[in-house]
Amino acid sequence: MRFRALEENAAHSRDSEAGAAGAHAPGISQSRMIKIERDILARNNDYAAENRHYFSAHGIFALNLVSSPGSGKTALLVRTIAALHGAQPLAVIEGDQQTDNDAARIRAAGAPAVQINTGKGCHLDAHMVGQAMRQLRLQDGSLLLIENVGNLVCPAGFDLGEAHKVVILSVTEGEDKPLKYPDMFRAADLMLLNKCDLLPHLDFAPDLAIEYARRINPELKVIRISATSGEGMQEWLDWIKGGCRNAVAARLRVASQIPSPVSGRGLG
Repeated sequence: MRFRALEENAAHSRDSEAGAAGAHAPGISQSRMIKIERDILARNNDYAAENRHYFSAHGIFALNLVSSPGSGKTALLVRTIAALHGAQPLAVIEGDQQTDNDAARIRAAGAPAVQINTGKGCHLDAHMVGQAMRQLRLQDGSLLLIENVGNLVCPAGFDLGEAHKVVILSVTEGEDKPLKYPDMFRAADLMLLNKCDLLPHLDFAPDLAIEYARRINPELKVIRISATSGEGMQEWLDWIKGGCRNAVAARLRVASQIPSPVSGRGLG
């Protein structure tokens, strides 16, 4: 499914980016620049709150997958979809500047997907995700996987309403990525150290990469994983399933506290 509101949302993203970029133009003061950036984030946060309320009300476990380009996000998603074997209702939102290649791969793996092309925008925002959710018509109790635009800078500051940001660091990158892009690793709750099957062929120190990441975020959970060999996949799937169960349980708890429309009192 190609996002029908593509042009509208790409324009929305470009307006946000243009506002932030314009603030750095000659003749605009530092205070004006800060106000523009705060307004952009405040508007995004309002949309994110709406998304989060919807996810909570429907028991949807939403994950925001963020990384550099080429980290293996899409391959990992394809492997994840196949491993769940249809046991868990799920859908995917794909973010890229251009093309719908990744969404086509996701659909071929058996999951519904909406592609959002951001044009010059370097990240998804909460308004785009909200529009895509309407296109997907998510089932209650679903898993929603949001593959953000490949970028370790901009997506860190934009809440989409997700339960967790999941940062993917490939072993083909440098161990010091967490130190270079601290905001992203600080915002994430889980790091997937991906492509671990390649470690015998690379000069990459996984323990050092994890140490750097936890220097930024001491609470960060880490899973060493490979979509090729299957290493770490079960731990990743168990983490997802636990999150889905918790989302459904939280929805049921909230529903049980809603007063009866007849008596005006709870059933308990």
